[in-house]
Amino acid sequence: MTTVPPSAVPAPEPISSVQAAALRDGVLPPVEEVRPGIWTLAVPFRAGVPDATLVYVVEGADGALTLVDPGWSEDDELGVLRAGLRAIGHSLDDVGLVVVTHLHADHLGAAAAVRRASGARVAMHRAEVDALRHERTDAAANDADIATWGLPDDLLAGVVAAWGSGRRIGLGRTAEPYADLRLEDGDVLPVVGREMRTLHTPGHTAGHCCFVDEQDGLLFTGDHVLPRINPGIGLGGRTTSNPLADHLASLRRLDRYADLEVCPGHEYRFRDVVARARVLAGHREERSRHVAEALDSLSAPTLYEVASRVPFSGGIGSMTGFLLASALTQTAHHAELLGRAGEIRPV
Repeated sequence: MTTVPPSAVPAPEPISSVQAAALRDGVLPPVEEVRPGIWTLAVPFRAGVPDATLVYVVEGADGALTLVDPGWSEDDELGVLRAGLRAIGHSLDDVGLVVVTHLHADHLGAAAAVRRASGARVAMHRAEVDALRHERTDAAANDADIATWGLPDDLLAGVVAAWGSGRRIGLGRTAEPYADLRLEDGDVLPVVGREMRTLHTPGHTAGHCCFVDEQDGLLFTGDHVLPRINPGIGLGGRTTSNPLADHLASLRRLDRYADLEVCPGHEYRFRDVVARARVLAGHREERSRHVAEALDSLSAPTLYEVASRVPFSGGIGSMTGFLLASALTQTAHHAELLGRAGEIRPV
């Protein structure tokens, strides 16, 4: 994959004018038919994400519904989801399967409530189930990492609360069993009359998956590829691999799907996933250059000092809590991929 500077390419044009208009106006887009028997509806994320999660409803040949990413739920009411299903002549009783691209609350959060209401099975990649089970252990282990970053004293407590022992990767009332079906790369989803194949795309989280429906010409990308947002990296549990390297490799896996319509987890549907993936890879390449330049100009810096030289949106000085921790860990991933992690001084 040849990378390009991210600023050189505009965001892809939306396929759905109503989704684009809703995003511009800060309102929920209406229910929309994507293909015969496939719809998209929007569920707001009430914990601060400025847009909605796009939920995809897929009807099987047997009439049973599959939900791809049911969105967030603060309780078991599922009012927005119920209303969306009524608009297409269905109800929660028709849902037989909930498929989740990744473990974040705005994608997985309502899964347990849908299971309780409908009896549907929940499907998710094995690595996401593992991350959820190890959430508390991983969060406490992050404390030891945070202590080495060289954070100013006034920022330390907020980072520990958001990224360390106080962290929840966010599931509301979701509890064991997190998934009834544990997916692996290449698995075909049990949707009667359709072939939707699992494409493991780690990076954003270790078990992030896209779902490929070549018959209908659709690629469901969750947060792996979005039309305007650069997705964060390493935002699941702790991993033995470098999430940045995983993300770049996952972007390259999309090369064969250039002809498919992209159905992302947020914003709007668009075309040419390969072009967008190249822009995202270019963004990471540019970030690596900034990290390398920071390391070149500093002598035995802390991770915080390196990140302070990287032009994150708004700058490190404007960040606290989760955003700050994410920026620092991504800086560490870039340094490791450059082979220069040993130049950073632990405090």
